[in-house]
Formats: sequence, structure tokens, C-alpha cells
Amino acid sequence: MITGIIVALPEELTTLTTKRVEKGQSVSISEKMMVAYSGAGAKNAQSASELLVANGATRLISWGCAAALSPSLRPGDLTLADKLVDSDQIEMAVNVQWLDYCKKLLSQSVTVHTGCLVESKCIVSSSKDKQQLHSTTDAIALDMESIAIAKVASQNALPFLAVRVIVDPVNMDLPLAINHSLDEQGDIVISKLLLFLVLHPYELPGLIKLGLHFKAARDTLKLVAKQINRLDRFDPPATTELST
Repeated sequence: MITGIIVALPEELTTLTTKRVEKGQSVSISEKMMVAYSGAGAKNAQSASELLVANGATRLISWGCAAALSPSLRPGDLTLADKLVDSDQIEMAVNVQWLDYCKKLLSQSVTVHTGCLVESKCIVSSSKDKQQLHSTTDAIALDMESIAIAKVASQNALPFLAVRVIVDPVNMDLPLAINHSLDEQGDIVISKLLLFLVLHPYELPGLIKLGLHFKAARDTLKLVAKQINRLDRFDPPATTELST
């Protein structure tokens, strides 16, 4: 089987490969593994997933960072979704056999948390909003891309797995500078970020804290990446199905 991995951010990409990959493109990182750099958001993730399938991927992994909804999760904690819920409250199952295999494999080097992963159409900045999502969905984490990738997997009868590591805990409000620095594609524009910091210097401590959390997440992803090639030893059937 050929594993296709989708990442939204260049910092997530570097945990898997040192090869240069342009946004919207894919590259082989081993004989049985490809990675696509999608950019942020569901639309980009869908396009990258379809590209990987067209290039021969027979299973898909959503790889990268997530926001915590469960108060038990901390920056750097690894989550493997055992269920997904989209923005319309439609549930998707994951491949139980592949999930169990990966959990057992990765648990040898890192603590693995399993639970529901919920879709967000935009960055959820406030702790209050994250707590509300946890209350209404019982999800442990959220991201913007995994559901779109899972839907492409389902449409093509391919196995799917979400490997996501926590950056911001549920009790953290993201710095305002983040949303003010994004472009239309959901990427941070450094010039906007620096200008916002000049005008709002009190934002700097929050950004430093977020940077430390992001480093913890990247360190975990690098640790998981050392085991990723061993996923090829298991060939799961496709079970990514929509349910209500």
C-alpha cells in the first residue's frame, strides 16, 4: 500500500522530510510514502488529498497540529482520532484495525490519546469557544483539515488516520496577533505579524508562549515520524464511513 500524508503547514512538513515541497504539490519521501503540503483549511486539504489519490496513494493520513478541547490534554500530547465530527455534526468512523495497530506501535515511544476530533472552519481562538465545543461534541481536539481528508478517503474507499499533536490547551486564548496576521489562504504573513506587534507590544508574551507550545508539538511529531515507516507493515481495509 502507498501511504499519502497531508500537512497544512511548512513546519509540519519538516517533521517528515527535508525535501522542498511547494504548496499544493506532493513528493515521495520513501518507496511507499508520499507527502503533500496543502496549506491551511478544508478546501486545500481536499485538493491535496485528491492529488495524492491521483498519484497512487491507497490510504491517507492527516498529519500535524491541533487545538485541545479536553482539559486533560497538554501541548505536545499526541492524539489519534477514533471518531470524527464535521461542522454539520455528521460523524465519520475511522479504520479500527489501523487505529489499534498504530496506537500499539506509537505507544512504545509516546503516550497516545484517543477520542473524537471535530472540524472547525476557522481558527478557534478563545478558551470559552473551545470549552463550548467540548461540551457540545465531547471531542478532545479540533483542526481544520482532517475531516476534508477523511471525506476524500471515504469517497475513494481508502483507509484514513488522523495523527494530530496538541499546540494550544483548552484554557488558552490565542494571541490576537494570529488572526490579524492571516492571509486569505490561512497562512501567517510575517509582515502583518510584525506590524501588529509594533502596534500591540503586549501581545509578545502570548506569542512566545504559543511558540513554546508549538515547539513541543513539533518535537512530538518528529518522534512519531521515526516510527511512521513501520505503518507499512499493516494493510487495513477501508472503513471511513459517514454516519448520522
